[in-house]
Amino acid sequence: MATPRPASGINHTLRAGAATVVVATLAAALRSYEYDGVALTETWGDGDIPAGGGGILLAPWPNRVAGGRWSLHGTEQRLDITEPARGNAIHGLLRNTGYRAVDVGAAHAVLEAEIFPQHGYPFHLLHRATYELTEEQLTVTQELTNLSPDAAPFALGAHPYLRISDVPTEELTLTVLADEMIETDDRSIPTGTVAVTGQHDLRTGRRVGELRFDTAFASLATVGGRHEHVLTAPDGRSVTLWADAAFAYAHVYVSTVYPGADKAVAIEPMTAPADAFNSGEGLRWLDPGASFSARWGILPALG
Repeated sequence: MATPRPASGINHTLRAGAATVVVATLAAALRSYEYDGVALTETWGDGDIPAGGGGILLAPWPNRVAGGRWSLHGTEQRLDITEPARGNAIHGLLRNTGYRAVDVGAAHAVLEAEIFPQHGYPFHLLHRATYELTEEQLTVTQELTNLSPDAAPFALGAHPYLRISDVPTEELTLTVLADEMIETDDRSIPTGTVAVTGQHDLRTGRRVGELRFDTAFASLATVGGRHEHVLTAPDGRSVTLWADAAFAYAHVYVSTVYPGADKAVAIEPMTAPADAFNSGEGLRWLDPGASFSARWGILPALG
C-alpha cells in the first residue's frame, strides 16, 4: 500500500550543514526549520493542515478585509468570508491552494501558484516563493506578478511561529522595535494607531509568559536596513525574524491554543496592516505585467 501523502501536500526537505527546512506545497508553507536538532519553528503532523495558519504565505493580502467587502473604482467587491466567527475575509486567496514546485535543489525550493479572477478580486496574478537555506539562515523571497490587463491592489505577508525547542516558549523574551501599535475593534479590524504601552511595548523585551495579544505593530526601527524581531532564551540563544523594509508592519499573535504548546508566538511580516483594501494604508498597486518582490528570513544564534 502506498504511503499516504501528508495533508499539507508534497513536502520538500532542504539541508545545509546542520540546518534542515521542510517546505509544504499547501500554501507554500514553512513546515519546519531545525538547526542541529533544535526546532526553530512550530510544526504540525502529517495528517494535519497548518495549525493557526502556521508557516503559510499570504497573498494578495495578509490578515483581514472587513466583512469581505471593499470598493474597486467605486464598485463594491465581495470576497468569500473565510473567518466566519468575525465575518471577515482572512489571509488572502492561497491558504488552501497547492503550489507547484518549479525548481528544487538540495538547499533551495521555488514554488508558485496562480490567483485567478474571482468574485471579490477580479485579477489574475502569480505568486512565487523562493526558499534558500544556508547553514547560517533561511531566506524567503515572495514575488507577485500581475497577469491581468488592469492594475491590481495587493499586500504580502507570512505567518511563521518561532520557538527554541528545548525552552518553553513562555520563558523566551520577545523584542520588537516598534514605536506604534494598531488598535482594533471586536472583529480585529483597525480603528487607529497609537504609541506602544504596557505589554505591547516590546522595545526592551518582554517575557512571553506575560503576554497575551493579537496585535500589529508599526513604525518599526531598522537594523542594517531591515527590520528584526527577536526571541531570546534565558541562556542567551536567540532566533530572529528579519524582513526587508517593504515589510513595514509586524503582526504578533501570542496563541494559547496552538496544538501541543502552552503558548506559541507567530511573528508575521506584512507589507500592509489588516483591512488595507479599505484603508489604503500600505496598499500597493501592481501594473499589468509588473512584478514586486520582498524578502524575509529566520536567523538563529544558538552558539
